[in-house]
Amino acid sequence: MFTGIIEEVGEVVHATTGELRIRARQILADAKLGDSIAINGVDLTVAGLDGNTFQANVMPETYRRSNLGLLKQGDAVNLERSVRPQDRLSGHIVRGVVEGTATLASTQAESDAIIVRFQTPPELLRYMVVKGPVAIDGASLTIIDKTADSFAVSLVQYTQEHTNLMRKRPGDSVNIETDIIARYVETLLPDLGTPGR
Repeated sequence: MFTGIIEEVGEVVHATTGELRIRARQILADAKLGDSIAINGVDLTVAGLDGNTFQANVMPETYRRSNLGLLKQGDAVNLERSVRPQDRLSGHIVRGVVEGTATLASTQAESDAIIVRFQTPPELLRYMVVKGPVAIDGASLTIIDKTADSFAVSLVQYTQEHTNLMRKRPGDSVNIETDIIARYVETLLPDLGTPGR
């Protein structure tokens, strides 16, 4: 489990089918083989450590649902270690299970904030509500607007400076994880009308 509070922006040093190697400093200080690290919001297992880089294996299902297959050497990626029981839950409950991707549509300055809008498939939008949570490339954010085919978030200065989101350009793909509670509610609602429940 993760919080969506990005700890570090790392750099892709190698990307081939089935494997990523990422350069990082902060998150590797106490890393060990088998640990979970979210790369752009995708929960991956540390399969190798070498100095200031770590290696993770990527399965075909992950490529189908995320933007990890588009990564190349030099790309910036959001990194977060899994939450420990004694940690504060500063963002929201993020599983590291990316459900699909969205496309950056526009950015607009609003005082010190940046409003970012994403074109999003309906199968993801149905689990989004204004003032509800969403993880974008692993970053925990709050939805401020929603239309039939898009949603928007506001990036405060800290998020602008400590994630890879300001490096994205219109047309770029981002990973999306919606609120797990909305998915559970949808699954359980049909059963609520069943006698004996």
